[in-house]
Amino acid sequence: MSDQTTPQDPTTQHTSSDDLPGHSIPHPGLEQDMPVEPDFGEESYRGSGRLEGRRALITGGDSGIGRAVALAFAREGADVVISYLPEEEEDAQETVRVVEAAGRRCVTAPGDVREEQYCQELVGRTVSELGGIDVLVSNAAFQMSITGIEDLTTEQLLRTYTTNVFAAFWLCKAAVPHMEGGASIIVTTSIQAYQPSPELLDYASTKGALLNFTKGLSQELAPRGIRVNTVAPGPIWTPLIPATMPEEKVDGFGEQTPIGRAGQPAELAPAYVFLASQESSYITGERIGVTGGMPTP
Repeated sequence: MSDQTTPQDPTTQHTSSDDLPGHSIPHPGLEQDMPVEPDFGEESYRGSGRLEGRRALITGGDSGIGRAVALAFAREGADVVISYLPEEEEDAQETVRVVEAAGRRCVTAPGDVREEQYCQELVGRTVSELGGIDVLVSNAAFQMSITGIEDLTTEQLLRTYTTNVFAAFWLCKAAVPHMEGGASIIVTTSIQAYQPSPELLDYASTKGALLNFTKGLSQELAPRGIRVNTVAPGPIWTPLIPATMPEEKVDGFGEQTPIGRAGQPAELAPAYVFLASQESSYITGERIGVTGGMPTP
């Protein structure tokens, strides 16, 4: 059976964008509602002990990229805490299943990262349940398509910035005092930080802010031996897509990339594993673009 190290043609190894039908599902989006479920690596990711004994907090860990990262971390030897919205409990339990099947702990922590107190409690629970925190993956995000800036409500603008930007500040502020040299913070940004889509104006601007946040925080924490990096996904097939975008944008999603298809969450996980592991010990303040060939200058 092929794993993440098996050479394959990237243009054909996953579902073609032609097979991703235009449809929408209720927000925030559950994988069971998707006619084509994402590949998060359950059948393909093979661990090799690269994160043995590490303790990780992953926000947005119920599905999509977050679940793929949780699975990969577990198969590499890490215990994880996952945060997610309470209405995503069903997806979160699937993450628990695959992490525990890998022989590692998976602590569930439903809540909303828009609340500073919850972010503080989330870090505190990670420390108390796992005995510390070595890796923070700030991955939870909110987006909702708009027709133009006149259509952007203040309520949506605040929700987007609080979820995507403020939460990253709060989580890092709470986590850093518990981190020791060798710890790693990984922020999920986006191709949108470089190539903003007008219909995702507020979301794209938050991802640009997170890119700058990563560069600045990495310089502050480098002398303490804590590395801060970012992964910038391109169009990745997750529940967020049909839950937040119009059907015509979902139809053929990802076909604009040079590789010609949407990426799968399983294809993101190795980048997070690398940045969390000792292999990236001399890398901080950097960005790994996983975009199907879309430029991130």
